[in-house]
Amino acid sequence: MREVIVAEEMDRSEIVDDIVDLANDLKVTVRSLPRRRFDGEARTESSQGVIARAVPLAEADLDELVRGTRRRGDGERVPPLLIALDGVTDPGNLGAILRTAECAGVTGVILPRHRAVHVTPTVTKAAAGAIEHLPIAVVGGLAATIERLRSAGVWVLGLDAGGDATIHSMNVGTEPVCLVLGAEGAGLSRLVRQRCDQIVSIPMHGTLGSLNVSNAAAVAIYEVVRRRS
Repeated sequence: MREVIVAEEMDRSEIVDDIVDLANDLKVTVRSLPRRRFDGEARTESSQGVIARAVPLAEADLDELVRGTRRRGDGERVPPLLIALDGVTDPGNLGAILRTAECAGVTGVILPRHRAVHVTPTVTKAAAGAIEHLPIAVVGGLAATIERLRSAGVWVLGLDAGGDATIHSMNVGTEPVCLVLGAEGAGLSRLVRQRCDQIVSIPMHGTLGSLNVSNAAAVAIYEVVRRRS
């Protein structure tokens, strides 16, 4: 962290005071700004009166994600469990997906460079700290990346309402897995869908036909985790 900025003319909460104290302990610069200037710096409507400036996130290397970059306490390499997002553009959804992914033990996330949301202040806030622990690779084309993953021995599952199987019957063992999630409404793009090893769906028993993509991600990710364990 490089700097903490606090808004003047606001009632300081205990959590903001704790943040300032922690920054001081870590020798991080703390400065105050008038509320109007602070709001201009925040680039969000819900900053809660404090901003942290940090060094840019380093993009993860796809080959490293395929090899499995996380290790258990005994040093054993964890088979990759990856999430790839196809055309997800809502920052709130991306942040929620990243938060779930980190909590579930996902080892990496793959985002396309174009026509997709990347890490923004809104995403960072919704992710609740997950971006600090979750490797994220940005790739030029998701369809071509899926081919690379399959060639490297990663089993690629696409989540789509028109899946041939449900998440409760998908072919998942302990092998490397990548779960591909599409945008709300559009779902998986044609090329991405064609390149997946298997297309699975979440059973729907109500009147509505689909879930919000971040909720669908949570259901599917934890089902993969359950089956792998």
